[in-house]
Amino acid sequence: MDRWKDRVALVTGASVGIGAAICKALVRQGMKVVGCARNVEKIEKMAAEFQSAGYRGSLFPYKCDLSNEEEILSMFSAINAFHHGLDVCINNAGLAHPESLLNGKSNGWRTMIDVNILALSICTREAYQSMKEKNVDDGHIININSMGGHCVVQNADTHFYSATKHAVTALTEGLRQELREAKTHIRATCISPGVVETEFAFRLHSLQPEKAVATYDSMKCLEAVDIASAVLYVLAAPPHVNIGDIQMRPVEQVP
Repeated sequence: MDRWKDRVALVTGASVGIGAAICKALVRQGMKVVGCARNVEKIEKMAAEFQSAGYRGSLFPYKCDLSNEEEILSMFSAINAFHHGLDVCINNAGLAHPESLLNGKSNGWRTMIDVNILALSICTREAYQSMKEKNVDDGHIININSMGGHCVVQNADTHFYSATKHAVTALTEGLRQELREAKTHIRATCISPGVVETEFAFRLHSLQPEKAVATYDSMKCLEAVDIASAVLYVLAAPPHVNIGDIQMRPVEQVP
């Protein structure tokens, strides 16, 4: 990880859970991390904690609604202006609404498309352009996907969400191919976790929190730090090695 010291990373969905754990891991390694979310106060608190702890890097909070393209573009303009461009982009932000295919609401589907697919694609495009302008040839774009992007669980609440994550699987491979055609050594990786004990299930089952409790009580789940460790592993691979996809589940997870 030494070659990433003092280099700039963007982490979306950085305020809680997996995003917060990734920010902590990268800052401890000496990176300059721009963490974005709608709730920027939590990121500001983390930044102060990291500074007090004496971590080698720094966390820069940025308020951004990823469902708004103009806000994304403004964020990248700020990154280019204040940090002279980007070296690593980690598309972590994602969400699920319990909207089935037969009875789901269109606005729930649309929100999942906007964040899980469009925001990821916009950030990817802008990150590549930033790296290109900065003459970065060894950058890295990492998409935090889901095992739902590789299989369809028999649960109507997650079928549309799973479709958006299948899109992330395809987008990441398409990105890898386009980067090769562009004759760059920028790498593209998908990290696909199974059940992770975060706020995710409580947001999915906000009207029935007992479902989230039952999910997390049913097994020893992955923890956010496990996904952050996978990010470090991917970044630390030799520059000529492109790890395409890491699929990780709790040992006890069945589907």
